[in-house]
Amino acid sequence: MSNEQSKNKSGPAVHKAEIVREYSFAGTDKIAGVTYDGRRVWAATGARLIAFDPQDGKPTDTLDVACDAGTAFDGKHLYQIAEARIDKIDPATGKVLASIPAPGNGGDSGMAWAEGSLWVGNYRDRKINQIDPATGKIIRTIESNRFVTGVTWVDGEMWHGTWEGDESDIRRIDPQSGEVLERLQMPKDVFVSGLESDGKDLFYAGGGGSGKVRAVRRPKRVGSGARR
Repeated sequence: MSNEQSKNKSGPAVHKAEIVREYSFAGTDKIAGVTYDGRRVWAATGARLIAFDPQDGKPTDTLDVACDAGTAFDGKHLYQIAEARIDKIDPATGKVLASIPAPGNGGDSGMAWAEGSLWVGNYRDRKINQIDPATGKIIRTIESNRFVTGVTWVDGEMWHGTWEGDESDIRRIDPQSGEVLERLQMPKDVFVSGLESDGKDLFYAGGGGSGKVRAVRRPKRVGSGARR
């Protein structure tokens, strides 16, 4: 059995997460939500969103908005968890265009956009809620067996981050049943506080109190279709 990957008949494939790059920012000691707009990664740091170029790591923009948990991008607007609400934000100006109640009423964590919906992690309740982005109405709920942090979709696959105790991983789950299909185990004392795919071969993972965003290699797939 390889040291890098293991699998048994009763459990998911388990890989050691391959961290290919780390990003850090002056004056930043917290990363919560993370999203990607096709060119830039956006990182929520509590009181401001920082956009940076993943090629050179240099910040390109900042928005002074409340941003203490998950972040998502729908192709035009940013969505940002701020305490018990989700704000819809113009990324060019930082103006809040609309707000809806967050489904976890302040217990929300990661967030993603896919198929016209927001997918919002509920940390301690170990859930992911699919919600209507216009009203906040819960469409359906996926149960997890770990504290949920970041959430993302890529090529029809649903992945989410976990952080419980002193362990963290990035896991692929069945979006219907919640069954864990694959896990990327983070190194000791390296945690995931937000998650987004670049639509290709990388995840961007928030690093909590480290103040870092980490690029993590996504396992290769054969014959998968695109979905975002």
